[in-house]
Amino acid sequence: MPAFSRFTPLINALPATVPFVGPEAIERGRGLAVKARIGANENGFGPAPSAIEAMAVAARDTWKYADPENHDLRQALAEHLGCGADNIAIGEGIDSLLGMIVRLVINPGMPVVTSLGAYPTFNFHVAGHGGRLVTVPYVDDRENLDALMDAVRREDAPLVYFANPDNPMGSWWDADSIVAFAKALPETCLMILDEAYCETGPAGATPAISALIDRPNVIRTRTFSKAYGMAGSRVGYAISTPGTAGAFDKIRNHFGMNRIGVAAAIAALKDQAYLGEVIENIRASRDRIAAIAAANGLKPLPSATNFVAIDCGRDGAYARSIVDGLMEHGVFIRMPGVAPLNRCIRISTGPESDMKLLEEALPQVLKTLA
Repeated sequence: MPAFSRFTPLINALPATVPFVGPEAIERGRGLAVKARIGANENGFGPAPSAIEAMAVAARDTWKYADPENHDLRQALAEHLGCGADNIAIGEGIDSLLGMIVRLVINPGMPVVTSLGAYPTFNFHVAGHGGRLVTVPYVDDRENLDALMDAVRREDAPLVYFANPDNPMGSWWDADSIVAFAKALPETCLMILDEAYCETGPAGATPAISALIDRPNVIRTRTFSKAYGMAGSRVGYAISTPGTAGAFDKIRNHFGMNRIGVAAAIAALKDQAYLGEVIENIRASRDRIAAIAAANGLKPLPSATNFVAIDCGRDGAYARSIVDGLMEHGVFIRMPGVAPLNRCIRISTGPESDMKLLEEALPQVLKTLA
């Protein structure tokens, strides 16, 4: 059937696309059951029992809209972070916040700087608002801060995206380097510092909140999807100056948050002991993935996230064959999308039952590709 005839020229020019193909779609398309869901960087260790209990209680009131001002969650985050509630904006996960940030800054044709192979959903939003992506390659599997800065200045770009720790490679920069980068940016360029994986990174990788809180051209985005184990709840937040954070109120969906997820996030913040346990589980699982990879002649890369990128030693076609082969065994993983990063596969951390399935399936897949 034909589409509506008066979509905008921009929409008519865009392809219909999904930045990530979900495991559910793979199950439907290939008739395979996912047994080990270790590809989407979800936290298979799950949320805190206290958060689950809070969800159950909040479910009784799910007939009500959530507070459109997100007052209680903003207050809880402010206390946790050591900043003001007016420094915080709430959104339906980082993905929603990224779309709003692009909308706040970008008109059609404007340049947006990012790394070639970095988080595809950001690129999706830039394309959807008519921005022009300007990309710079990774160097040694890390985002290249110097090249990003050069591109910002050359293009007079109003927006630059940088993730620390990084997805899809799991690499990271130290906090001092990030702060120096932010302070060297032109005041006319807004920096998105995506810190989705900040809880799983090493000490010294994440700048203190106070280090950047007074910079109106820096927005730090964080989420409850990763270390807190609440990807399905869609709760994210942005940290900036009150003026910049307040700009989200002009365009956000004020009733976009769900009461159940908000209640769980508040409970999870209070349960830092459980978060500590999960972070240790993630670190142990990273080591387990690395050991499995090394035992099969593959090279695991250092990781500060809840996944491990593994250098398969050949090209993207070979890595894709491994991804597809593992799915035949019910092991769902992913891989970076562009060369040379796509020589790698990417495996999320998870419980031992998932690691065991990976350990059993990987050598069988590699044998068929030898």
